[in-house]
Amino acid sequence: MAVPAGWSPNPLARGAGAGAATLDIAVLVFREGLECVLVLAAITAGAAGKGGAERNPIAMGAAAGLAATLVTWAVVVRALDDLSESVPALALEAATGLLAVVVLLVVMNWFFHRVYWTGWISLHNRRRRELVEHAGTGRRSRAAFLWGMGLLGVTSVYREGFEIVLFLQSYRLKLGNEIVFWGVCAGALLTGVVAVLTFVAHRKLPYRKMLVLTGVLLGMVLVVMAGEQAQEMQQAGWIPTTRIGPLAGVIPGWMALWFSVFPTVETLAAQTAAGALVLGSYFTANRSAQGRRAAEPGVEFETNDYWAERDLETAKQP
Repeated sequence: MAVPAGWSPNPLARGAGAGAATLDIAVLVFREGLECVLVLAAITAGAAGKGGAERNPIAMGAAAGLAATLVTWAVVVRALDDLSESVPALALEAATGLLAVVVLLVVMNWFFHRVYWTGWISLHNRRRRELVEHAGTGRRSRAAFLWGMGLLGVTSVYREGFEIVLFLQSYRLKLGNEIVFWGVCAGALLTGVVAVLTFVAHRKLPYRKMLVLTGVLLGMVLVVMAGEQAQEMQQAGWIPTTRIGPLAGVIPGWMALWFSVFPTVETLAAQTAAGALVLGSYFTANRSAQGRRAAEPGVEFETNDYWAERDLETAKQP
C-alpha cells in the first residue's frame, strides 16, 4: 500500500486489512517452513558422503508429509463448511480464531521449546541413528530402513503443516481463500529459497537470526490476534464488553484496523496477557538455562541453540 501511495498509505483504505492478513500468513508459513528445513537439515547432516541411501527416502517422506498437509487442509475446510450450516458465523469465527491464538502461543512459548523444538530434533536424530545401526542386508531389513527414514521425513513436514492448517482456518473464514492463498505462496517462496540454499547449495545461513526475526514478527502477530480474538468473542457473546470511556476518543480507527487495539478492558487485557506470556516464557527459559549451566559448569552445549546441538552431533560422528 505504501508504494503506490507515495509512502503515505491510508490505513483505513479498502484492502488494508487484507494486506496485513497476507503478511501475517506469510510470516507464519515462513517461520514453520524454516523450522521444517532445520529439522530436515539435522536428520540429513550425518548422511553426507552416503549418496542417496538416507537422503532419498527422507526426501520422499517429506513430499508425503506435504501431500498429507494438503489432504488435512481439504478435510478441515470441508468439516468447517459443513459445521457453518448449523453454527452461527460469529461463534465459528470466534472458535477458529481462538484456535489460531493457541497455535501461536505454542509456537512462541520459549520455555516449551526445550521439549517442543530441541527435543523434537533430538528425537529425529536418535531415531535416524537407530535405523542406520540396525540396517541389515536382507530385503525385510532394507524395507524397514526405507520406511523408517521416510517416516522421519513425513513427521518433520507434517507437524509444521498441521499447525499451519489450524492457524489458517480463522483467516479463511473471515477473508476467504484468495488472501490465504497469496499469503501461503509468499511464505512458501521464502521457505523454498532457504531449502535450496541449504540442501542444494549447501550454504550455512544465519538461521538463528532468521528465527529471532520471525519470532519477533510472530510476537507482534500474536498480540494483534489476541485483541482481535477478544473482540470476536465479545461479538459472539462469549465474554462481556467493558468499554473504557477515556480511551474511546483517543484510540484512532486505524489502530483498531491494523493492530486490533480497542478501548475495552477485555481486548487490552488479552493483548497484555499474550505479550506477558511470550516474554515471561523467554526470560524463564533463559534463567532456567543459566541455572543449569551454573550448577553443571562442565557440561557443554547446554543451550537451545540448534546449531550448537548440531555441532555436538557432528562431533560425535566417527
